[in-house]
Amino acid sequence: MIRNISINTFLNVLFALVLSLLITALFFFISWDRERQKRDDISRYQLISNALLSTAQLNPSKEEVDRFYKNSKVKPVAINANRLLILSRGKVIFEGESVYGRMQIFEIGDNRYIYLQRYGFNLMLKDVKSKNIRIKVTILVAILIGILFIFLYIAIRRKLSPLKKINRKILRFARGDMNVKIKYKSDDEIGQIAQSFDNAIYHIKSLIESKNLFMRNMMHELKTPITKGRIAVEMIEDSNNKKTLIRAFDRMNQLIGELAYIERLTTQNFNPELKEVSLDEIIEKSLTLLISNRDKISISTQNSKILTDTKLLSLALKNLIDNAIKYSEDRKASIIADNKSIKILSKGRSLEHPLEYYLEPFTQEEKRQKGFGLGLYIVNNILKRLEYKLSYSYKDGKNIFEIILK
Repeated sequence: MIRNISINTFLNVLFALVLSLLITALFFFISWDRERQKRDDISRYQLISNALLSTAQLNPSKEEVDRFYKNSKVKPVAINANRLLILSRGKVIFEGESVYGRMQIFEIGDNRYIYLQRYGFNLMLKDVKSKNIRIKVTILVAILIGILFIFLYIAIRRKLSPLKKINRKILRFARGDMNVKIKYKSDDEIGQIAQSFDNAIYHIKSLIESKNLFMRNMMHELKTPITKGRIAVEMIEDSNNKKTLIRAFDRMNQLIGELAYIERLTTQNFNPELKEVSLDEIIEKSLTLLISNRDKISISTQNSKILTDTKLLSLALKNLIDNAIKYSEDRKASIIADNKSIKILSKGRSLEHPLEYYLEPFTQEEKRQKGFGLGLYIVNNILKRLEYKLSYSYKDGKNIFEIILK
């Protein structure tokens, strides 16, 4: 599942998780530290109380008492009115008794007071010790870590942001835009990827241009002698040799046409011309392209219409019918079509290899040398462009090629 999410989403989730853990850890630390500090303060108050209550009857001098107050960081609350206010409004956070007397700890706001009682002796002290700054330091450090954390997040996002640009360029290139170029000047890994991508585009463009030039030159050079040969054959008197030569020249013309379609189909900027057409019209057009006796073909169709490129689908169907007749045992084929699929059936032995083997150009059975091995390659490319699917099965001694339309 992690492999399927984007880098941005992964970073967002990761940083959000770490930030949540940081905040949670800070919250628990502050809560724990407050409780621990409260216990330490109460232990300190008990020591102060026991010391004062135990020496109350010894009548220590004022200098000794003042020195004790200073060392203990407390000071007496002298005015009785203030004591009453503290006793009435203060919140008791701790109280206890010992052999020396009774102690209560009051809290009003951020101030704490110690109230001591022993046989008519009472004393109220205010804690003047500076508040623990550890929590404040902890919060400050947490804020600094959070700022550093956010800065790191922004820096990583900015560092990875060129990947979006590269991805958009790659998508444009995949759609057929050969003029894509990434201008990202950097020596890091992303810069190296961008440079490699630019180099790959340059080489691919060079290969495509070379291939197109070769194909066009080859077809042009072949057309001229084939045309001359076809004209010369017409001057020969009727004979079996003349018919053989005519079929050979027609087959060579057909091969050139197929090569032209291969070149057209393999270009990224090719778009089918879709229109609504009946299945009967497509089959009729494919039979027109097929140089064969129609008596060898049985047709069973429903009067359905589909949205497709008539010329391309007819060419694909023509190649499948041609293969079915060519490689069948009785030189016959059947067509069964509806708005979901078109099936071409022929009697014969099953294919020796999986269908994918025959979808490559110039591949065929070892003993089948009647073609150039381009038929299924062209069919597959056409069906991909039309977003159809080709499937194969063998049943009851028949090979079944099916064009799945839906």
